[in-house]
Amino acid sequence: MIDLSPAPIHVPDDVLADLRARLALTRWPQDAGNQDWYYGVNRTYLQELVEYWRTGYDWRRAEAAINAYEHHLVDVDGVPVHFMRRPGVGPEGGPAPTPLILTHGWPWTFWHWAKVVDPLADPAAHGGDPADAFDVIVPSLPGFGFSGPLPDHPDLNFWKIADIWHSLMTRTLGHARYAAAGCDVGALVTGQLGHKYADALYGIHIGSGQKLTLFNGDRAWDLSGGRPIPENLPADVYARVVALEKRFAVHLAAHVLGPSTLAYGLSDSPAGMLAWILERWVNWSDNHGDVETVFSKDDLLTHAMIFWVTNSIGTSIRTYANNNRYPWTPSHDRQPVIEAPTGITFVGYENPPGVRTDQRVRHFLGTDRAAWYNHVNLTAHDRGGHFIPWEIPGEWVDDLRRTFRGRR
Repeated sequence: MIDLSPAPIHVPDDVLADLRARLALTRWPQDAGNQDWYYGVNRTYLQELVEYWRTGYDWRRAEAAINAYEHHLVDVDGVPVHFMRRPGVGPEGGPAPTPLILTHGWPWTFWHWAKVVDPLADPAAHGGDPADAFDVIVPSLPGFGFSGPLPDHPDLNFWKIADIWHSLMTRTLGHARYAAAGCDVGALVTGQLGHKYADALYGIHIGSGQKLTLFNGDRAWDLSGGRPIPENLPADVYARVVALEKRFAVHLAAHVLGPSTLAYGLSDSPAGMLAWILERWVNWSDNHGDVETVFSKDDLLTHAMIFWVTNSIGTSIRTYANNNRYPWTPSHDRQPVIEAPTGITFVGYENPPGVRTDQRVRHFLGTDRAAWYNHVNLTAHDRGGHFIPWEIPGEWVDDLRRTFRGRR
């Protein structure tokens, strides 16, 4: 275990001044006929958000909230890793809080875990049992935010990041065993930990139950895998299939097939970068048509700032192409593939077409994905979208605690 020096977040004033200048010089495209967002992000709303970003949003206030927690920047196997830490508060005279690493996805940042960090670290202060306390480690994925950008490591992907996380938790922080949780791409990182390093884990808790081969193959950029929509589906199920494919089609195709081309525009224009990631926050969260019921303007811009001020948008999206270019291969041939005890939280907004929430667990158990996991705690919720710990933090905390209870 190395000696850790504090590394509070501080963005230089000249970076903020440059941002305001770029926002003021935004050249806006025509967007006629897009009041319904059919063609993508609506210009009226984006202009409103950009103007608030330029004249009303207070980064220093957000920075102070972020710096209420410990921050560290360490070198792990030659890769710079930023992480936020909230020390655990366990029962007096009882066992030490369990180390827990939380892994975000895209377009997530480490700050998407902000609503669950305190309840996980100090459950007694939030109406819980102090025996459920965790020592919470929240890193930024390499190439994301304050862990990036990564000019010297252009090939990182989810399974290589899992190796870095294991080194961070065992060698850098000195934990013989630890717990892990994650969502989105972070669920794949966490699943790989549960596959390759199961003996060092108390268990894992994730927000989806995908195969680790998700990005393998020649059509990883196509959610449908090139398969046509089945005929004779009920109209409502057909509509759900189409909506689901539209939700992810351009995202996966652009990130897997042309991340560098996209990065030139997103790295140069803050309005363009905001539009690209805003579309995901709008389409992937359970917001019933109003994104600000999930993310306030300040929330949206704080997450966007973490990408902008670090110039990490390009290296963050590169990971998708690397997931495909460097395919996952197993570390062993035992079954289940992911041997660590696994809890999964399912949410209603991501129910498969034609599947109700009360059918979700049974539906998952009937798929070929279920056999990949040593699942011990499967829970489905009506509410919640892709950003689970941000959208339904209380339910996520309860589910995670249940996964690890009795396994420490």
